[in-house]
Amino acid sequence: MSQSSPTPTPEPVPSVEELQEQERRLVFRRFTHDDAWALGSLLVEMARERRAPVAVDIHRAGQQLFHAALPGSTPDNGAWIARKRRVVERYGAASYLVGARFRAKGTTFEDSSRLDPDTYAAHGGSFPVHVENVGVVGAVTVSGLPQLEDHRLVVEALERFLTG
Repeated sequence: MSQSSPTPTPEPVPSVEELQEQERRLVFRRFTHDDAWALGSLLVEMARERRAPVAVDIHRAGQQLFHAALPGSTPDNGAWIARKRRVVERYGAASYLVGARFRAKGTTFEDSSRLDPDTYAAHGGSFPVHVENVGVVGAVTVSGLPQLEDHRLVVEALERFLTG
């Protein structure tokens, strides 16, 4: 009789409340071109360590401040980045949180937002750049992994960056 290895237990999906708490915590005092470079470089370093086939993008006020495409990423990742970033820009919230809010209401973003799914994607991986006493000024976005992993990679990088 052969023994099979135990099936790993999937990590729990974060609740809307947990996702909102991430946004309350992950706020910048300022966000400069140099901050975008440092944060983007940190994300690239983390992705390389994990051999993650992702593209990384940081926008502020409509300007792309950082972009990198790692081995294994594809041109489609750029399209996903743009669609997820537009959700952050429109809703002022993480793309994963926006999707979670629709799912919590028993529907989907695609079915209920009335927005073009070729233009907007409420999938994980884009997180607002929120500056204290200013508001949302941009977005940091990752594409290439399953959506929850994209979201978690961005959150982990923001936590590291903001705690120094």
